[in-house]
Amino acid sequence: MMKSELPTLLFPIVTLLLCSNSHAQGVLPGLTGPYLGQNPPGLTPEVFAPGLVSTPDWGDAVHFAPDKEVLYVSRWRINKGQRETASVVFKRAAEGWQKVVTKQTGRAPYYSPDGQRVFYGKQYKTRTSDGWSEMKKLGPAFDEIPMMGLKMSRKGTLVFDEFTRDGNGVLRYASWDKGEWQTPKAFSKAINTGKWNAHPFIAPDESYVMWDGEREQGFGSSDLYISFRQPDGAWGEAINLGERVNTAAEEGGPQVTPDGKYLFFNRMVKPKGEAGEAQSDLFWVDAKIIDDLRPVY
Repeated sequence: MMKSELPTLLFPIVTLLLCSNSHAQGVLPGLTGPYLGQNPPGLTPEVFAPGLVSTPDWGDAVHFAPDKEVLYVSRWRINKGQRETASVVFKRAAEGWQKVVTKQTGRAPYYSPDGQRVFYGKQYKTRTSDGWSEMKKLGPAFDEIPMMGLKMSRKGTLVFDEFTRDGNGVLRYASWDKGEWQTPKAFSKAINTGKWNAHPFIAPDESYVMWDGEREQGFGSSDLYISFRQPDGAWGEAINLGERVNTAAEEGGPQVTPDGKYLFFNRMVKPKGEAGEAQSDLFWVDAKIIDDLRPVY
């Protein structure tokens, strides 16, 4: 999508948000500039928007609209033994950022890199001259796969995971051809090795795939891994993102912002000086950390 087209994307997206089950609050003070006005990180990961997006009471996951003007936050927690979910949306206004509280729960929408599709799990809508199409299904080949996370490249290739209770699910991809997605295929052992492989992200240009998983040589629990596309089109061996990103804690959910500048991910962190269960915090780091790992062919 050309830069001149980006502003036109905001209106249909916000139209989806500001419906009968949501209401917008006033502009948040002091938050100007992109990414909720946060100071950008360097090569050391930092918590994103502490107290605003990353909160002590909830685990958080985010997704930016392609024009970066809307941020979707999915939240979850265990309260008295029961799982609760919530959704919050931030949209950019002339004076800064506005918080949109919605009654919707569960998974946030995911927008394709060109903004022409919006996905809700195994269903999606396409942009039309009047806004958005009716809800469509990915296709019968996807029906029996218990999918959790899905991402798409500019070419239309989907990557997604498989929920299992034993951690042996595989990561798959599905190419777009002749107006439909082809039958999903499992990635090679370069990617599908170890356990709990999940939450894949494919670069818009398909030059790499990232995901989280557990391997014997990791830092402990789930780590972030990356596989770069080789000159012959095959996927290279998985590379651990290293000690700047991975820790003994659980890292997961990698994704790069629409402008390619920052890597976002989650880390399970225990409250400082407190006992109790670890909670998922959202971190971001300069995406140069990916380029530093890229092989030279």
